[in-house]
Amino acid sequence: MKLLNKKQTSFGRHETFPLRFGWITKGFKALSSDPKIFSDDQATVVLGVGKNMVYAINYWLIASQVVRMDGDTLKPTALGKRIFNIGKGHDPYLEDDATIWLIHWLIASNAKDATSFFWFFNHYHKPEFTHKELLDALRSFVKEKTEGKATESTMKSEINILLRMYEPSISDKATPIEEGLDSPLAMLGLINELTDSKYHESKLDTRWTLPVAVFAYAVIETFEAMQLTVAPVERLMISGSSQAAPGTVFRLNHEGLISKLEEMINWLPGFFELRETAGLNQLYKLKDIDPLEVLDKHYADYSNLRLELVV
Repeated sequence: MKLLNKKQTSFGRHETFPLRFGWITKGFKALSSDPKIFSDDQATVVLGVGKNMVYAINYWLIASQVVRMDGDTLKPTALGKRIFNIGKGHDPYLEDDATIWLIHWLIASNAKDATSFFWFFNHYHKPEFTHKELLDALRSFVKEKTEGKATESTMKSEINILLRMYEPSISDKATPIEEGLDSPLAMLGLINELTDSKYHESKLDTRWTLPVAVFAYAVIETFEAMQLTVAPVERLMISGSSQAAPGTVFRLNHEGLISKLEEMINWLPGFFELRETAGLNQLYKLKDIDPLEVLDKHYADYSNLRLELVV
């Protein structure tokens, strides 16, 4: 998680290209082979895309926190290696839906490099809205919460990219959904265009399809960011001013949040406990756990399940 710092925000670095299927895999593989690929003139040849798309792939790798800047050098993160190393990573080709949910959390909790996405999923709570309402709200957020000098055209671009990345773009129901989407994140159902295309919705739901491992990863990161061993359930539901919250990032309603917390407690026995104190539901962390180990456990379970299905 990268907290909101009004002096460290980012707008418009995606070159007006939403994250697409295959970009993280392709970009991570290229970077692993050549740490300087994104500053090399041959990047367009190696990646098979135009120059602006090279910049966009570079940006989305950073925004999704699978790579990081170390001085002037781009390096894979521990999480990036764990998942996207070709031949060794858990899910380099995004075959497991949990990886897509994880990418969503990593972007929406990255206030430094994906500020508009952090804002929408943590600070914007209207269930139905128009493009204009989103733009007005983003304009107010930029003015009040950042020192960024995002132009009007940049903010319009941010809203356009947000909607293009998260809304399913196909109208033909007979078309396989994977073939009709530009972005894997549109598969999550977190933003939808209403029948009247002027309106969009992003409503709270139970999100039964949200993998418990990704939810647990987000909860652990939230505890680490707060540096606490106990947190009111409400804090996990609604974002603080600078920190992401699992409830709002995953668009969970109260029933869905409690259900996921109970599922997480059963899946990770001995690490968390729900208690009611003075009428307040609180989540206690009983002992530390590395969020990467949580992902390891999920992908091991997923791999075993796939083997069982094959046999």
